[in-house]
Amino acid sequence: QMAKIKGMERFVFEGTELELRPTCCPFITMNPGYAGRAELPDNLKVLFRTVAMMVPDYAMISEIILYSFGYSTAR
Repeated sequence: QMAKIKGMERFVFEGTELELRPTCCPFITMNPGYAGRAELPDNLKVLFRTVAMMVPDYAMISEIILYSFGYSTAR
């Protein structure tokens, strides 16, 4: 985080010099509800923003698109 804030092109992480690409962003997927999966440790949780995901409502999306094209009865 500090290397990105300082605008550095290279930085040392645990004894290894790494190239910093400011456009690169790590994402993690956690679903601890399944058997055998563990929670992410708190020291790593603070580095990531929580995002909730859900299945899209395709019927509603289609209805809105049809209304936007001028259909008065999209259902």
